[in-house]
Amino acid sequence: MKQLLKIAVGLLVAAATMHAAYAQKKYGPGVTDTEIKIGQTMPYSGPASAYGSQGRATLAYFKMLNAKGGINGRKINLLSLDDAYSPPKTIEQTRRMVEQDEVLAIMNALGTPTNSATHKYLNQKKVPHLLISSGASKWNDPKNYPWSTPFFPPYIEEGMIYAKHVLQHFPNAKIAIISQNDDSGRDYVKGFKMGLGAKVSQITKEVTYEVTDPTIDSQIIDLKNTGADTLFTMATPKFGAMAIRKVADLGWKPNFYIVSVSSSQASVLEPAGPQNAVGLITAMALKLVGDPSWDNDPGMKEFLAFMKQWHPEGNLADSSVVLGYVSAQMIELILKNCGDDLTRENVLKQATSIRNQPFSLLLPGVTVTVTPDDYSTFSTFRTARFDGKRWVIFGEPIHAGSK
Repeated sequence: MKQLLKIAVGLLVAAATMHAAYAQKKYGPGVTDTEIKIGQTMPYSGPASAYGSQGRATLAYFKMLNAKGGINGRKINLLSLDDAYSPPKTIEQTRRMVEQDEVLAIMNALGTPTNSATHKYLNQKKVPHLLISSGASKWNDPKNYPWSTPFFPPYIEEGMIYAKHVLQHFPNAKIAIISQNDDSGRDYVKGFKMGLGAKVSQITKEVTYEVTDPTIDSQIIDLKNTGADTLFTMATPKFGAMAIRKVADLGWKPNFYIVSVSSSQASVLEPAGPQNAVGLITAMALKLVGDPSWDNDPGMKEFLAFMKQWHPEGNLADSSVVLGYVSAQMIELILKNCGDDLTRENVLKQATSIRNQPFSLLLPGVTVTVTPDDYSTFSTFRTARFDGKRWVIFGEPIHAGSK
């Protein structure tokens, strides 16, 4: 009788233990004991296909991670679908992933117009819409769109960085501004003006250009004629190169700031003439591959080893590849922090509970912070100056806001 009682008690204890173990596991759509299914859209074709390299780098990262056992014993199944940078296609692919493939979350989808097309849908469905690859200010709206977060240096915060640098080094500057006449341009200029504060009165003139303009020569001439000694340029690569070249042609030597989206040495500075770009100032968050400053950096060595083994077809000089790599590290961190509570609610909670998080390819002093009340992600940048051959980081990290 005693023996039977012991067996019965033992069975009860075992059953209770198993029940507790299973109770600790909470799964949302797309999750099993062996797999976590997430989705994203990328422009693998179409007018923005160059940015598809970001998605390919992320896929390669998870291929590496899965070979090492995945995250908490689960392999990552990333569905990375082509939307051709077409909003209707983005809607189609996103609905498929949510309603048919039943992904846990959409992570690191690229583009402002494309993500805008699925913004309301994903929030209404309460599907995590995380790490959006766009710096538009609209993604930092936790009150109205709590399920959407960005993972890109925000345009407004970057604009504030340039203003803070101007105030610190050229407090009596006479400032001219040229920007692209669209949402990104308005965000950058808004941030720049916010950073200037009371000194916004020192702006002598502000002009814009259209992406269809054949040249911006007349705008640059108008700005020079104001007597400005400081120029803030928000431009995409083609027009950034035009601005640099025209400023040099005019013999104008302002304190020259250009935004990060137009700081590529290959697509902007080389066409403009490197000699014309000497002294140019920009803001950065990511390390540049090939910069000798990072020759002995452990994070850079790790990245180069990853590229050699897992993504040999990728272009080391492509900043989208670097961003894809860092984005994958962020996804890994979020999912790892979820543990066995892989519900959509907990994924969002973990994605918005990150403070001062470094990543191996972020510049020293640059960290990621996301809180339930502020999704802006990046608020710290480093300034860099072009010396005729490469960008050289200088000065201390600059913080845009209060993080």
